[in-house]
Amino acid sequence: MKAVFFDFVGTLITKAGENVTHLNIVREVLKKAGRGDLDAEEVWRAYEEESSALFSELAGKEAVKIRDVDTEAMRRVAERYGFTVPKDFWEISIRMHEKYGQLFPDAVDTIKALKGMGLHVGIITDSDNDYITAHLKALGIYDLFDSITTSEEAGFFKPHPRPFQLALEKAGVKPEEALYVGDNPKKDCVGAKNIGMTSVLLDPNGEKRELWENCDFIVSRLSEVVGIIKGLKG
Repeated sequence: MKAVFFDFVGTLITKAGENVTHLNIVREVLKKAGRGDLDAEEVWRAYEEESSALFSELAGKEAVKIRDVDTEAMRRVAERYGFTVPKDFWEISIRMHEKYGQLFPDAVDTIKALKGMGLHVGIITDSDNDYITAHLKALGIYDLFDSITTSEEAGFFKPHPRPFQLALEKAGVKPEEALYVGDNPKKDCVGAKNIGMTSVLLDPNGEKRELWENCDFIVSRLSEVVGIIKGLKG
């Protein structure tokens, strides 16, 4: 093994932290829209449903800007609840992600341990460039990565092969020399395995057991990836 790549949301940062972030985005939007009378948590749940539905439709397809997808999800919710989406919605979104993003406790130590083994450590994520750059810098981990590959840059969403291929090209490694860690069996494990990479599923609570067969390895903590690499190198 010569390289390890990570997904971002749900893999390096927690879903719980992402939920807090999105709830605060909704609160800020409602505040700007003068709709403090609305239940922010109810609107947030509606936003999550719209966003999930839109992203499910886009899996594996030609990439569009995440900002456009998120804005459309909020627009649909705004139409339902009777408020206007602020013109600076994306700026609000990035600001809230910078403020509330939460790394998994062992993320930094795991990344440093892998780099200490002489591995190329990168990110492959369905993301806009400005979002991932701002978020990583706010978390203080931007400089830990040797490469960052986004759907915006690759032109396609996972599990399309292109994001994985582009990341491998940047690292200068073959698929069989690389491992990919993600939290989505269908997008992350299948996408990586389809081009010959080793796939690792992060499933802290075993909630995706019925899809484990899509993945080469299952871990409940990021730190376990270090042991997998040692075993594969040995």
